[in-house]
Amino acid sequence: MLILLDNNAPRGLARALAGHTVIEARERGWATLKNGDLLTAAEEAGFEVLATSDRNIRYQQNLGGRKIAIVALGKGRWTLIKMNLSRIVAAVNAATPASFTEVEISG
Repeated sequence: MLILLDNNAPRGLARALAGHTVIEARERGWATLKNGDLLTAAEEAGFEVLATSDRNIRYQQNLGGRKIAIVALGKGRWTLIKMNLSRIVAAVNAATPASFTEVEISG
């Protein structure tokens, strides 16, 4: 899968998603794009999944008609995320077009 890491997702997550092509939004020059524009740019570029720690994206954006799947991380701190990598990887692997999955991260 082609996965886009939002600016708020920790870079270490890319290593855990071995077998996928993972690109950071900032690498594409999309660091300043807001959610709606970022989703549109990602879809137009062929990304299949957006990994973000913005859990409110589903309330801020109309996700109806979107093709990209969104995996929202409950927290953005790497120290917490790395303890939940297996659940995050499972959520990414299970993502289907237009789906929204929130991975709760305690801590």
